[in-house]
Amino acid sequence: MADTLTFFTNPMSRGRTVRWMLEETGCTYDTVLVDWANKPAELLDINPMGKVPVIRHGTRVVSEVAAICTYLADAFPDAGLAPALTDRAAYYRWLFFVAGPFEAAITDKALGIESTAGKEGFVGYGDMDRTLYMIERAVEGAGYLAGERFSAADLVVAAYLNFYMQFGLIPKRPAFVAYGERMAARPAAVRAAEIDDGLMPKQG
Repeated sequence: MADTLTFFTNPMSRGRTVRWMLEETGCTYDTVLVDWANKPAELLDINPMGKVPVIRHGTRVVSEVAAICTYLADAFPDAGLAPALTDRAAYYRWLFFVAGPFEAAITDKALGIESTAGKEGFVGYGDMDRTLYMIERAVEGAGYLAGERFSAADLVVAAYLNFYMQFGLIPKRPAFVAYGERMAARPAAVRAAEIDDGLMPKQG
């Protein structure tokens, strides 16, 4: 019997990216919805920070979006979401560039740290302009980031670009918009968005 996969999430979180990845794999999974004000003991037991998303796959626990997506690509190889082991340089590069320098740059901006002038060597992303330029070069006119087919790297990069453009934290550069829209049109992405939108709190 296959290991049970349990997905801890909230539809207003980075869990939306992992939902998309789960739908791309085609695997069967259970969802535990996490209420921010009343986090279940089951979540706190496997992630004392109380943050989502987290997955539990059998006895294995994985947190952090890029790590979860990388794990799922390997756990469900038939979905073809990771390049061959000998061809993963770009795949790993962009998964962890987005999880590290890119997200750090956006977080600093959201917190009001607008300039790293004179301290570029201290922060992992250097400065916002260089960070955005790196991503723009990667997605501009490209089919996919890591070879001739869609991979978890495309999923994570597109999800982050779309999220941050939606909230005005990065500019809607043509390359970002075109790439983000193309990836978000995938059937699994549409299906995942519909699931999470249906779980959003009802207004009024």
